[in-house]
Amino acid sequence: MADLTGKVALVTGAASGIGRESALAFARAGAKVVVSDVMVEGGEETVAMIRDGGGDAIFVQCDVSREDDVKALVARTVEAYGRLDCAHNNAGIEGMAGPCVECTEENWDRTLGINLKGVWWCAKYEIPEMLKVGGGAIVNTASVAGLVGFAGIPAYTASKHGVVGLTKAIALDYATQNIRCNAVCPGVIHTPMIERFTGGDPEALKGMEAMEPVGRLGKPSEIADAVVYLCSDEASFITGAALPVDGAFVAQ
Repeated sequence: MADLTGKVALVTGAASGIGRESALAFARAGAKVVVSDVMVEGGEETVAMIRDGGGDAIFVQCDVSREDDVKALVARTVEAYGRLDCAHNNAGIEGMAGPCVECTEENWDRTLGINLKGVWWCAKYEIPEMLKVGGGAIVNTASVAGLVGFAGIPAYTASKHGVVGLTKAIALDYATQNIRCNAVCPGVIHTPMIERFTGGDPEALKGMEAMEPVGRLGKPSEIADAVVYLCSDEASFITGAALPVDGAFVAQ
């Protein structure tokens, strides 16, 4: 298991799903964790779970689409723990479903504002703090929709392709400064987002399962394990990668 003892990790979108599991995994690996989300109750629940397990964590509310929020988030992280070593820029939304001509400007701007601009804002303020301590590791949450096209979710697909491209650019920009930047590309993972997609319909859920060659949905913890690995010294020669964690979805 990765050892992040003495490290400080920041996770956005950590009130539920992949972000929550990532925060818990960072804590199990020995890191102090800053849990962030727009959802206060869920974020505080994640902090309580970490503390109940003997870990050290705080919650900071943040809307990643707002520069001032992100700037304050990173500042609070350093104020609380003195440094920043690892970041999982995970906050994201699915946006509205429908073909391209039905996508509204409001949906486009909101989806890209959170999913792509939000990742950029986070990296913009995380990187200077990582440079102060000699380096760090960033993992951005993209999606299999960042690797292949998906009908009916144009803004989401565009945003996640953008995350993959941004990840590669950051990796190249800081390759000689000991900052690694990678992306995870989850397949169909059993999260609140999937519950919203299916509306709780068991048949719709079976349809989502059928999309996966392995015949089941992924677990948020399976993404979290990949994130912590990519932030650890065990992944010291991995940067600029977009790692599918998808049950062979994009291998089809």
